[in-house]
Amino acid sequence: MSNPLHTPSALEAMQALCDRFRDTKHDLNNVFAVLLALSELGQRNPANYERLGKAVLERCPQVVHDLQVFQDELFALLETVKAAGEAKAQ
Repeated sequence: MSNPLHTPSALEAMQALCDRFRDTKHDLNNVFAVLLALSELGQRNPANYERLGKAVLERCPQVVHDLQVFQDELFALLETVKAAGEAKAQ
């Protein structure tokens, strides 16, 4: 019996998911870099805490959204692979 992960469509879906993960990780790293930089600036000049708060309020919802989209795509792919495996087993 062949592995359902080795079908061309499953491999393409896995590659797309890996690409999404790479992009999401890059975006998260950028957000954290900005937040850390503003935190350091806030320690030097408390006026920068307002900028930090604004950055958190603007960027964090997008991070949460990106993670939710990634999770949805990951679980959808998992269900597809499970269904393909069950279909081949029958």
